[in-house]
Amino acid sequence: MRMNAIIVGAALLLATEPVLAADFTLVSPEIANGTQLPAKQVFNGFGCTGENRSPALTWSGAPADTKSFALTVYDPDAPTGSGWWHWVVYNIPAGVGAMPAGAGDVDGKLIPAGAQQGRTDFGTAGYGGACPPAGDPAHRYVFTVHALKVEKLDLPADASAALVGFMLHGTEIARTSLTAYYAR
Repeated sequence: MRMNAIIVGAALLLATEPVLAADFTLVSPEIANGTQLPAKQVFNGFGCTGENRSPALTWSGAPADTKSFALTVYDPDAPTGSGWWHWVVYNIPAGVGAMPAGAGDVDGKLIPAGAQQGRTDFGTAGYGGACPPAGDPAHRYVFTVHALKVEKLDLPADASAALVGFMLHGTEIARTSLTAYYAR
């Protein structure tokens, strides 16, 4: 009986997992997949001396039934036990396919109309650049665009990255990522 429940649970999980759509791609003129982040995208604080500027990003090939997008930047290697959220943007309209450089400023003036920035693990909204502990092996910074089946995530203005992530999990139909590295 327990084995049947496990099999059914696994089947349901697989049925709700988003598709890694082959045509859905994410690129940046500032960051190449698999390369080290430049100083522009490094945090300015905690012993790091970067420009703390979010990179320009462009995505295309999302599934036709996409109703909105979300963008996340996550460091799974942060020594926290749960990683580190560096940027969270949601409620990006379905017709948008790019984010300009600097869109992650706290004022949010460059994010698309209607989009919102969630609170990162730095404790504020906006992009927070890479800044792993000195001496750590290179950390991965995963930039992900999530295609969603809903037009809007109904979240409070100060939503945490964890809350946004929870809502993404239930509404995502596809995703595309690029990963950059940084060590100091």
